[in-house]
Order: sequence, then structure tokens, then C-alpha cells
Amino acid sequence: MLKPIERDDNAFVGEENWNFPIPIAYGPGRLREIGNICSRLNAKNPLIVTDRNSRDLPFVTSLQAHLVAASQSSQVFSILSPNSRSDEIEAGCQAYREGHHDAIIAIGGGSAMDGAKAIGMTVNSAVPLLDFEYRKTPPSVDLSKPFPPFITIPTTAGTGAETESGAMITDTGSRTKLCVAHAGMRPAQTILDPELIVGLPRNLTAWTGVDALTHALEAYLVPSFHPLCDGAALEGLALISKWLPISYQEPTNISARGATLVGSCLAGIAFNKGLGLTHAISHMVGAEYDTQHGLTNAIVLPTVLRFNLPGMDEKARRLAEAMGLEDTSVDGVIGAVEDLLDALGIPKALTEIGVPEGGAEAIARKALLDNGAHSNPRSATLSEVIELVNQSIQGARN
Repeated sequence: MLKPIERDDNAFVGEENWNFPIPIAYGPGRLREIGNICSRLNAKNPLIVTDRNSRDLPFVTSLQAHLVAASQSSQVFSILSPNSRSDEIEAGCQAYREGHHDAIIAIGGGSAMDGAKAIGMTVNSAVPLLDFEYRKTPPSVDLSKPFPPFITIPTTAGTGAETESGAMITDTGSRTKLCVAHAGMRPAQTILDPELIVGLPRNLTAWTGVDALTHALEAYLVPSFHPLCDGAALEGLALISKWLPISYQEPTNISARGATLVGSCLAGIAFNKGLGLTHAISHMVGAEYDTQHGLTNAIVLPTVLRFNLPGMDEKARRLAEAMGLEDTSVDGVIGAVEDLLDALGIPKALTEIGVPEGGAEAIARKALLDNGAHSNPRSATLSEVIELVNQSIQGARN
């Protein structure tokens, strides 16, 4: 059970600048600085990339207004699905070239971040997108055709993609999610402005928040030695587990919004260490059935925790301490996660979000190819992953 929450509603309302792992401008209202940031990067005509569901939301209008105030032009590209698709990226490249743009601003959730990175990797380099798949030898890129300056502005406290160079793209040919990456697409600047997520609907607050929670949990459990990522994972988990329920219940609480936004960023930094089978399964469910990524993670998470955590008593204790739990056992951690999912209204089975029974083997085979399966703390056979998928489809928690 969670201990009573000690809360300071005056926290997370100031402005901070951090330079690790990239320049980060945190604070309510920091979106107003976008013009100065573009000027510093010698960008006068950025392409704004968002997903089609965000095109008409106020934060896009505000972003463009701030650019106009700084005498900068912009256009919006929003032909991106909730799970960015490989067949959408060339349209973004065409928009960039035809508009004579000189930078990319990604604003929105994970789809915007991923699509923008994919556009940036390919628009000048002329390298096919899937040549950037992370398991391949990095392609040679002509240094006379550099990647565009890249700015990220997350509008959910969940994606965690705002500081890193990798992107998850659904390959429409194989109906598989693939990770494409290049160090040249590391963002030059990110803005963490909690005012941008005050209007996030309650269901998206929950889904994206549990996505961030999953990043922190899975990254910490990856067995490789990376104390920097472990520290980010535990602090991210502490912020998310404390403040996400408050964000859900009090959507205008700026401290809660700010805390979850910072927690999400930290969890995103942590998953440079790797992720696990929750993400491996969720990626392939999303590629096959176009489900919302954070919600899919949230449903699958308890099943994978029950598979991974037994025997990891010391790590369970550290997770429990970060979450403020009295019961620091494996069962205590899993029970607290399930209680949080219940409190956030997360469905208990993938069938509730349109995933049919009978497709577990196909999902499992693809999941085993995902980088999350390779960094999972416990090796899994095909039959074990099929069972995990079946449990998630039929009911991941009681």
C-alpha cells in the first residue's frame, strides 16, 4: 500500500535550465522562448511536426504565434498516425523541402517525436529510413547535407522521447515496429512546459503517465550496469508514482503536471539503458492493431512484472522505496502497480481495446525481435512470450 502522500503544491512552478543530457528549458510558460531558441540555432523557417489528432489543438496555435512574434515563419505537418508509419515519412520530407524549411520542431506526444526524427534522418541525407534501424551498421551520411536543427516540445507526460535520438516507426511492409536512430538527430533543445499538459484529458493523462511509469520500471530492471540511468529511473518513478494520481484527479494542478513531466523526461533518459518485454509486446500489438501505446503498455505491464520480478528482491526493495511503499517485497511492488492502474481506470485486458484472441503467437514472434526483448532481465522462450500475450489479451490482472 502507498503511504500517505506529502505534497507541496508550490513545487515545480519555477523555471530551471538543465544541460544534461541535452539543453532542457523547464517551467510554466517556457514555450514563449521558442523564437529565441530558433534564433540561436539560426532557424528562421521551422517545420512544425505533430500528429493529425493534435493539429488543431491550442498549443500548435500558440507555438506559431510565438514564432510570428519573433519574425519567424513556419508551417505545420500533421500527416502522422498515433503510431507513426513508414509510409508517412516521405510526405513530411516533401513538406520540408517544398517549404524551404531550415529546422524541425516536434510538438505533441510520441508520434510527433518519432515522426519528426524520421523526417530529419532522411530529408537531407537521402538515406532510406529503414537503413537507420538500430541493429544495422549506421549508414554513412554526407556531412555536407547535415540533419536539420531539431527542437522537441512534449505535450504529454509520457513519451520520454524528447531527449534522445531514437524513434519507433511502424514498418507498413512487415507490420512491425522498428527502432530507427542516428546520433545526428539528438535534439538541440527541449522545452518542458507544464502549462501545455494542463488541458490533457483524464484518460490520456492516465495512459501517457503509465507509459512513463513503465519506462522507469523496465529501465531499472535491465540488468546492465548503468548507475546514471538507474538514478534517473528511480527518481522518475518517485515523481510519477506520487504525482500522477494527483494529475489525474486535479488536472489543473500545475505542480502535479510539472512533476509528471519531469518524471517522464527522467524515465525517458533511463531507457537509454534498455526496456523490457512490456514494450516488446506493446510495440507489436500497436503495429498490428494500431492501439494507443501507453494504454497498451499499461495493460501488459502487470503480466510482465509477474514474469520478471520474482527473485529480484533487492531491486524490488529499491523500487518500493522510490514509490513510497510500506511493503517492499516483490508482491508489494506488483500489488501497488495494480492498485495504481485500477485507480487510473486502466482496462484489465487487451480485448477491451480491440485486440482479438487468437493472435498471440504472431505478436510473440515479432516481440522477440524487438530490442526490449533483448534487454529484458529474464530470457523468454517463444512459448513463454505467447503465454504472456495470451494473459494480457484475456486479463492481465484480477
